[in-house]
Amino acid sequence: MVRVELLAYTPMPEHIVASAAKLCYSPSTIQELREGLTDEKAAAFVDMLSEIGHESPIEHAVFTFGIEGVSRSLLAQITRHRIASFSVQSQRYVREKSFEYIIPPEIQSNPQALELFEQAMAQDQEYYDKLTEILKAKHMEDFIKSGMPEKEAARAAEKKAIEDARYVLPNACATKLIVTFNARSLHNFFALRCCNRAQWEIRELAEKMLELCLEAAPGLFKNCGPACLNEKCPEGKMTCGKINEVRERYKQMKGK
Repeated sequence: MVRVELLAYTPMPEHIVASAAKLCYSPSTIQELREGLTDEKAAAFVDMLSEIGHESPIEHAVFTFGIEGVSRSLLAQITRHRIASFSVQSQRYVREKSFEYIIPPEIQSNPQALELFEQAMAQDQEYYDKLTEILKAKHMEDFIKSGMPEKEAARAAEKKAIEDARYVLPNACATKLIVTFNARSLHNFFALRCCNRAQWEIRELAEKMLELCLEAAPGLFKNCGPACLNEKCPEGKMTCGKINEVRERYKQMKGK
């Protein structure tokens, strides 16, 4: 199950965004701009930026999330959002002992499919462990022959072994990461990944991230969600056809 936490974010993000935007058009000093900026004025300025499509100032607000209980399949998708910073638990340095795996809901709800899936995961773990031990023994022998002390050779051999053994691990294998987005990139992320056509796992993650952002900076994210909230569905013939249901669900999420 996806677990996500908002670890840190820019203090007073609406104020930072409003100050950056006002600076573009004002002869005042930065300090003067900041002193006259109330919460209400900052919120109003953020609203105006949204209305006129002036998005670059919101890049000054950044949000860092801790994410666990997601698959390597999701990792491949989220790292396509290139204007973000990622730190991911490495399968090259961390041995997968009894690895956690993510079960798609359609498989979870089908006993026959679930049984087969769990057998496959157990088999993958078995192959991974066997490959690791075979390769480790070979590498350790080589390291010891080269004069490396036994304990050091064992550590180096395991590291080198799991570099190659990890290739047998499935997309379902769970991982964890810390990711930082600026607010503008988050707007784009939510527009794409909150969509009904997004893959179920990353959609669940995106919705949880949006809920956290709405708590931290409601003014910056009040219009966020799938693209169809604010315009015609951009998916064309591929639309889910549920635009009214989607809009109602997000209206309830945001308490409107």
